[in-house]
Amino acid sequence: MAQTPTPLKSVIGEITAVDAGSKQIKLKGDDGTAYTITLADNTSFLRIPPGEKDLKKASKIAFSDVMVGDRALARVPSDGSDTGLPARTIVIMTKGDLAQKHERDRAEWQKRGVVGVATAVDPADKQVTVTTRGRDAKTLVIDASAASFRRYAPDSTRFDDAKPSAFADIQMGDTVRALGDKNEDGTRLKAEEVVSGAFQTLAGTVDSVDAAANEIHITNLQTKKPMVVRVNPDSLVRRLDPAAAAMLARRLRPATTPASGAPGAEPQRPGEQGPPPGQRGGFGGPGGFAGAGGFRGPGGGAGGRFGGGAGGDLQQILERMPQLSLAELKKGDAVIISAAKAPGDAPITAFALIAGVEPVLEAAPRSSGEVNLGSWNLDLGGGPEE
Repeated sequence: MAQTPTPLKSVIGEITAVDAGSKQIKLKGDDGTAYTITLADNTSFLRIPPGEKDLKKASKIAFSDVMVGDRALARVPSDGSDTGLPARTIVIMTKGDLAQKHERDRAEWQKRGVVGVATAVDPADKQVTVTTRGRDAKTLVIDASAASFRRYAPDSTRFDDAKPSAFADIQMGDTVRALGDKNEDGTRLKAEEVVSGAFQTLAGTVDSVDAAANEIHITNLQTKKPMVVRVNPDSLVRRLDPAAAAMLARRLRPATTPASGAPGAEPQRPGEQGPPPGQRGGFGGPGGFAGAGGFRGPGGGAGGRFGGGAGGDLQQILERMPQLSLAELKKGDAVIISAAKAPGDAPITAFALIAGVEPVLEAAPRSSGEVNLGSWNLDLGGGPEE
């Protein structure tokens, strides 16, 4: 009696190993699963440019051309087993092609991208009014009627972790990044792509630390309520040295900040119209066969921009600080945290957690005894990974 063939499913991911001897390719799928792809002598390999959706544009390559770091689309048994018929065809996006696309995307977002905070949302016309960040903040209307939409995951600012969304997901106060063309006076932008997320920057003091669980319990200095903050491998966890903390404190006191060009003056904050972190450049994303494989550019990745009303990009300073272990935190330590907003008292996952900020919080304005960070932010909402 004939056996029922094992159902197959398509998987997309990064090639982690190529074994010509055993005729196998190891693939780490975008779903986090490790797959083994069985090959045959007649398995076809097609190379397709990143972002291309039409397989007619693909060209045949040899098995010897397939490299670790390439992205691949293949069919595997849906039961997760490593057994099954050899793959007939594997579609490849090479690591080199992806790197070139990322550089093009980066340049495109720097040239035609905007970022701001949503101050008005018009569902009828699919328009969002934003106030751009930086010294020269402006009001801009984004026409998203013909745009594709993505929404950041609650535990990541990587664009490859963002999920397809809709205009209806954009809310007042969201960080919104858009790619498109502006009108002549720069007051409107016709968007091709919109990436949004709800982020928060808050201050707190440490109540307890559970290093094994990668979480800390804090008291939120704005709300006076307890919170659980988690970190993951992508979280930027640093302790400011006293000099950096003093510099940030001065930025909360504009009257005492040295004038531009004076000794100790901070450089002007660069424009924030770079690409958001985590652009998908392989299979699966909004550009057709777009997928994971981000790049980093101006503003950094997980750290984003750490700035405020006085301006200044401190990403490089934070990156130079040594990584802080949660076990080094003590009860009563002050921290500033950037994370996605969470409903109610739900735990939050920190995109960035910065300790050694006591001078910053002492300098911050206070209202009814509560710390007000004002326009200070760890601006992490991104799209193509910078």
